[in-house]
Order: sequence, then C-alpha cells, then structure tokens
Amino acid sequence: MFLVSRLRGSDKNRKLLEEETGDIGPLPVRDRSKSLCVEKLATLLRPGYDPATLAARDLNLHALQRRRASSAISSSNDLISRRGVFSRRHYGSVELLPQKEANGQDVHSRRFRVENGDSLGEKEEIFGSPSTPVLENPEYQTRWYFKYFLGKLHQNYVGADGEKKSFFLSVVLAEANNQCGPQYRAILWKKTGAQKISLPYTANKPMTVKQILSNFPNMEKLEKGPKEIFSPDIQKDLLLLEEQEGSVNFKFGVLYTKPGQHTDDEMLSNEFGSPEWDQFISLLGDKITLKGWDKYRGGLDVKGDMTGKSSVYTIYEGHEIMFHVSTLLPYSKDNRQQVERKRHIGNDIVNIIFFDGGPAQMSQFNPTSIKSQFTHVFAVVCYCSEDNSYRLVVYSEESVPLFGPSLPCPPVFRVAEEFREFLIVKLINGEKAAFNTPTFSQKRERTLDMLIKDLYSEHMGEMSRGVGTMLNRRAFSDVLADPPRGSRRKEEAGQVEFVRIGQALKLDTIMKGDAPTSLATTGLFKRAPWETHCFYPDFGYEVTCGDSWGDSRLVIATDSGVFVVEDGSSHRQIFDKTITIKQLNVVEAHGILLFRADKGRDSKIHVFRLSDFESDSNGTQSTDNVRTRMDLKEHRLERTRGCGMYAISRPGGSHLRMVVSLGKKLLLMQWRHSAAWTAWCPASDTDTIDGFQFIREIQVNEQPTLITLVDSSLAGSAGGSCDNTVCVGYRHQFDLINERTGEVSHLFSVQDGTKAHLVAAVDLYEDEEPELLLCYNNTCHFQKISETRPTTEFDFRWNFIPSSIVCAFPYILAFTNDSMEIRLIINGNLVQTMAMPKLALITSKNDIFFATTAPEFFPSRTERLHVDQRSERDTSLSPPSSPHLSPEARPFRLYRIPLHALSGMVAPCDRRCPTPSPEPPESLHEPGGLNPAREPHAPPVERSNSSKLSLLAEPSAGHGASRGLSRSCSSSPTPHIAN
Repeated sequence: MFLVSRLRGSDKNRKLLEEETGDIGPLPVRDRSKSLCVEKLATLLRPGYDPATLAARDLNLHALQRRRASSAISSSNDLISRRGVFSRRHYGSVELLPQKEANGQDVHSRRFRVENGDSLGEKEEIFGSPSTPVLENPEYQTRWYFKYFLGKLHQNYVGADGEKKSFFLSVVLAEANNQCGPQYRAILWKKTGAQKISLPYTANKPMTVKQILSNFPNMEKLEKGPKEIFSPDIQKDLLLLEEQEGSVNFKFGVLYTKPGQHTDDEMLSNEFGSPEWDQFISLLGDKITLKGWDKYRGGLDVKGDMTGKSSVYTIYEGHEIMFHVSTLLPYSKDNRQQVERKRHIGNDIVNIIFFDGGPAQMSQFNPTSIKSQFTHVFAVVCYCSEDNSYRLVVYSEESVPLFGPSLPCPPVFRVAEEFREFLIVKLINGEKAAFNTPTFSQKRERTLDMLIKDLYSEHMGEMSRGVGTMLNRRAFSDVLADPPRGSRRKEEAGQVEFVRIGQALKLDTIMKGDAPTSLATTGLFKRAPWETHCFYPDFGYEVTCGDSWGDSRLVIATDSGVFVVEDGSSHRQIFDKTITIKQLNVVEAHGILLFRADKGRDSKIHVFRLSDFESDSNGTQSTDNVRTRMDLKEHRLERTRGCGMYAISRPGGSHLRMVVSLGKKLLLMQWRHSAAWTAWCPASDTDTIDGFQFIREIQVNEQPTLITLVDSSLAGSAGGSCDNTVCVGYRHQFDLINERTGEVSHLFSVQDGTKAHLVAAVDLYEDEEPELLLCYNNTCHFQKISETRPTTEFDFRWNFIPSSIVCAFPYILAFTNDSMEIRLIINGNLVQTMAMPKLALITSKNDIFFATTAPEFFPSRTERLHVDQRSERDTSLSPPSSPHLSPEARPFRLYRIPLHALSGMVAPCDRRCPTPSPEPPESLHEPGGLNPAREPHAPPVERSNSSKLSLLAEPSAGHGASRGLSRSCSSSPTPHIAN
C-alpha cells in the first residue's frame, strides 16, 4: 500500500521572512498532497536571532525549505512509513468505460477500477519499486479443515441458529508441542462461508460447545444445543464444504494483441506472436506437452490434442498454474470468433492482455471489448525495447474487492524475474478477490446453502433413526471429554476408525492435486517483510511491559525488576523486584521515563530522568544504583494515586499529553515544555513530576477498559479549529471525548447479544480524514470519527482473539500469548500466521519488539553477547542456555521486526514529521515568553511502526541520536538542531 500525507502549510508571515532572509521569490500555493522536507535550520541562523523570533516564523521557514526538498532523500520512504496515513484509492480509481459495438454505437457501460501506478497524479509521493509481493489468504494458512482437522481426532456438531439456519461446527484440540501450548480450533460452517477461530485451552477445564459458539457473531442464543455427529463420513462432507472457498490451483488466460486491434475477435485471430510475445510467454512458465500431462491441466485436453499440443505451466508457492495461451490454443481460419480459444480464455476469471508495439498501444485497451461476463480482472502488459522493461496496468470490475500488491509508480519493471513474480502474485490475489463479487459469492452461497441443508437433513435424520455410530453420546457441555470407562474399548475403536478414514481422505485429496502440500516455487528467493532479527538472545525473565529507548536499547519491566537491555551486548538492572511496574513509556523528546507501579489504591505514575539510567564509560552500572521502593517517593505524581491505566500522546506533537484513568474520571495532563522548546533548550528541561501540569478532569459513566489519545490533524497548533479527543472503551462500547470541552459522544457499540472483550483503539487517517480502528473480540472495525452511523464494509476478523494490535503499514499484526497473525490493513486479508510459545509484545513505538521462547524459528545474531558482563558466547552456533534459569527452562529471546522491512524500503529515511497538538492554555507558555503554538517544531522523529512515534531528542544522553523513520505526519517535518 502507498501512503499519502495530506499536510497543511501557511505563509501568513511571508513579508517578515522576506525582510530577514531576502526576497525568496514567489511562494507556490501549498499542495496539500505533498510532504515537506526541512533541512537543518543552522544554515539560516544569523547573529542576533533569538528563539522567540525564529519561533514566530517557523511556518515560513518550512515554506522556504520546500525549494530544497528535491535534493533530499525521496519523500517516498517517509510517506509509506507514516502511522495511519493511507488511501484505498491507491489501489485504483473507478471509471465508467463504455462498451461499443462494431458499428461504433454504445450498447451499455461497465465500471472498472483502473490501477496504472499514477496514484492520483502524485508520482513523487510513491516509492519507486513495489514492496515484497505476498499472497493474500494463502491456502496453506486458510484451509483449516484439511490442515488441522482431517486425519486427526476431532468433534463435529450440527444445529440451527436463532434464525433457524442450519450450521455445522468442527472442534479440534491442538496438542501441545514445541511451537505453542494446547488450544482449541473451531470452524463454524454456514451458508455465508466458514468462520474460524482459535481459543485458549485450560487444563482440567474443557470449554463447552456453548462457550465455543459464543465467540462467533450471533451465536450466543440458540433455541436448542447442537448435536454431535459420530459418523466418520461427515469428514468427507465437511471437506466438500471447504472446497467451496476457491481453487488451490489456477488457470489464467493470456491474449496476444497486435497494434490496431480493439475487439476480442481480432485478438483471438492472431495465429502467431512476435519475438517479444514469445519472450513474455517463456517468462511466465515452462512450455509443456499436453498429451499425457499428469499434473494440473486447467481444463485442457491431455489425451487427444483437442485443445492444442502444448501449453505453459508453472508452480508458485505450492499453487499450480496453467496458462491458456491464445496462440497455443486451436486456431481455425474459418471461424472468425475462434470459439475454441474463447471457450477457455473467456471463461477465465483473470486474463493477461499482451500489447505488441509498446506503451502507446496500452492506452487503447478497453476491458469491455472482451465480451465475457466471467472475466473480472485484466492485467494489461507491454514490453518496451528502449529500456528493456515491462509495463503493467490492471483493470478490475468495480465489484472486485481491493487486492494487492499495489503497483509501483511508474508501473515499470526492469528486472524480468521481479516482474514475473509481481504479476503472478497479482493474478492469484485478483482471482481470490473476484470470488467475493456478487457473481461468484451468490453462487457459492447458494451452493453452500443447498449442501448444508442436505447434510443437516441427512445427519439429523440418521440421529432420529439411531443410525450410525452413536456410542457414548457426550453431554452437551463436554468438548473432547474422556468417554466413560465401561465403554472405553468401543470408543477407542471408533476413534481409530474415524482417524483412519480421515487420513485416507487426506491422502486422496493430495493425490488428486486439490490440496496445497508444498511451498515449492519457481519464483525468486525472497525474504518475508516480517522477517525478524534477534535483538537479544538470552533474557532470563518473563516480560511484563517495556519500551524502546533510542535505536539500540530496551527498558523492560519483569517480576524480578526493571532492566535496560542493550542491542546484542548486555542487560543491567535499574529497579529491583520490590517495584511492580504495569505500564512503562520512554519519552526521548523530554528525556523522561514514565511508569505506573503497584495496583489498586497504591497505584501511581512515576517520572524519572533517562539520564539517571545511563551507564558509565565502560558500559556498566554499579549495583548501588539499582533503585528500590524507597527511591520512588520523590518521583510520584500524587494526583494519580489509584490510577488503573494511563495513555500518552504519540510523539511528534508540539506537547506531550497524558490521560489518566481513576475510576469513573479521567485526568488530562500536559508536559509544561513543548518538544520544540526542549530541542532548543535541552539543558533547561530537567523536570520530573513538576513537568506535568494538570489541565482538567472529565467524568465518565463507567470505569474505562482502554483509553487512546487521538491527535487531530486540524488541531489549533496546525492552524485548524478542531480539538484533540480521547477514545474511551467500556464494557460494550467506544466513546469519544473532546479534550477541551469534555463533551462525550457515542462512537460505536458492540452488537447486542455478543460477548465483548475490548482489545484496542488505534487512530488512523484515510485521505486526511481521522479514523479509528476499533478492535474487540476477534473483530476489527473501521470507524470514521465524522460518521454517526457505523459501516461494517471494511470489517475483518482474526483467527484468534488478540491481546494487542500493532499497525505497521501496509500490515496490521495481532499478538496472543502463543501466536502472531499478520494481515493487510487495506482489506484485512491474511498473509501469515506464526506460532511462538510465551509470546509477549514489548513495544511498537519504533520497530516492533517482542519476546518468545522459540529460537528455532529465527536466526540468531552473530555478534558476541555479554550477559550482565559475566559471560560471553558465540550465539551463531546454537541457541544459548540461560544463566538465569534452570537447565530445563528455556530462555526468552528478544526479537525485532524493522519498520523499513515491513514498509518495503531498503534503508531508513532521514526525515521527520511530527503531529501537532492544540494550543495549550496561556498558563503553560514557556519560560521567556515563548508561545508554544509558534515555537520551532520538534526535533526529528525516530523510526516508528505503531500507533505512536518517538522523538529522538536525548539532550541528557550527551550524544546525538541516530535518525530513522516516522509513521505519522499531519504537519510539516521539523529540523534537527545540533546541540
């Protein structure tokens, strides 16, 4: 996905700027679609300039620096990393394309989404090459029944929901292994499709069928409980239901077009192609002889050459692909319409149209010229001999949901193998997306409805007649419970037969080629965007919470104390185990450490200076400096006594803001210095608890379960009139509270009758409009702040109930205590799941950091590790043992997923982009009379891939901070001021 920032600018003090800096010429009108790049202000400083004067002109200085943006690093790197700024329109704009008959008369029109890489004409906003193409909803991730159930002992139920609609439920208890602990996997089969979910398993406390069903939407209230099916033949029926999800293998049409040809009859009448055509066909796959072909044939004849003698075939990540190549299908001189060719190509969901003659010919293509109601996606390709490149434009019928990967800008590929991989992934994703159009989804729903009704009647009839293996009916409340002892032998015999039949079905499915069994591919070797890097291979304590400190340190709270972990080198204790920390934040912009310690009435927020925890010149810290409970007294915010949680504004704003939850009231507080003022006067910002000033108290109806500060891109300090808000989650709903007025407005309610477990509220921006991603249970809901009526158009569901959510565009990641699930935020499609025992998200302020005890999944670092300065070992040989744990216990490894890898960039960018905050009260104006709204902007922002950013001003550290990426931008970037 390409991210576009909509920024605001101003030149209202231009005259004063001209007087001081000389005539800078005409200032162009600010294009809100463009980002700014501001270099260091040091080159503009003159003797006699004071900070107040510069503060009053910072908007004008940004305008001046726009002229230098072309010499800076491309804005693309910055844009795709910004938190929450995206546009679904980057996947094409919908256009009405008229269809004409041969006589030139209009017949009817169809609407197509056109992807041509132009991105609304803002080419400089798009990165030059595509991010790693990934398959969406891959079968080896989504075909649960085949992968997790078939051939294993599991239970199947049949019943009717509250609307008397038939359904089937399959439940399996996954055994504990080296990857993760035991868990339930459940599939609910309904006419609308299969819904899947993973649920935690508690030893000696099996879940009931009711409890499992209650985790699915609209399944809490049933008139009658479902009945268990013991017949092993049910496995064959359920496998048939799963096959309705779509094909494992694919067939794509490939049509050759000469210059001047406009109709499908003309295109299909080409008996031979050009050398460029032959070169393109050989790039797609291998030319195979059809007669005697024993692999996937894509509907072609393999006995008597009835569909031609040869074709083109390939495999990509376990998917077999047969291309229906127009010049290889039977040609008839007497048949103008070439029915034999049209019969195959016209019935393919996705077609490739190859234009001979270069890019100029591509613009003449109109998808309505292909007379097929079945084909929904057209990939238009041409070869450009001048620069030895391929160009691509994609047309998708309007009803086809968005699918990736999005095209680069311009859509030019100069490496043939990279183009091949991008094209194949785009074609596969396009066909899967087309299955969700009304043309196919309605047909699939009718098929599923018929199958489920028939199966319901069949199995309910057998039960009423007592037919089948009905041994030892389990109670309704039991799932996978042990059978009574007296019938154990018969039960075990039935289980053995059940598993045997399932294994036979699995083998038969594999032999027929209807199941994904291999990830073998003819594509390029590539690293997954979410590939992890070992940050620290041997950490001996279970993580409670933590945050990143700069680019190379973590501050981690555990039950045994708080530690500072250096990247691959050492960890040292800074607080002892008498201090129980539940929340923790590192705010580099002001050089402070925030944390919430203890619980209940004793819980308070404490503030320390980061400089207090710097190691000495040898990289060590004396054990005498390990702080105890006695050291907290002078660092606690008394007003926060009894707080249940707190949230801070994402770094990048003009001021650090904090909201604290105390029962049924919220306290709003703000740091007395702005980030910009701290950057200018780092030696003066040395406050701890005195740095926070109380703004106001807001009463709420219930005690919140989650709170998120939502920054407005049109806040007062950005020249707008909007206010920042607080999103508050209660038991069954989300509300929005105006920070300035305290006014509460209802945002979204969880559907009645649904058990609500609120997970997160992440603020996003789509096309400059603020939006919240509200996560509850296993559902993610997009809610526009300006909309009063919620729409579920873009809602999606996880396969498990997450404990935390991280946005790292174009991906969104969900974490549980034993797995990670990765989806695309643009459409909610699954791209990867990973099992990791004892998984704990540490922070996502900058790069994503997490802990797990699964070192076998990831490569370890090659650096040498010093643990507490007492031992060293080469971690490249094998996972190290922990000096802190018993031999049978496994150490935790700390891993990092870099933002630039997720964003598809090679290296970090040097530019920053803070988000403004509203103008604070006059009482909070800075020392020296500075108005915070007119101060110089904040220092650079570090790499970030979550809902928050991090400013890299670390004046107390005594050294310059490295530069990285920002993920959010609602205002102009700001200069980095050297100390």
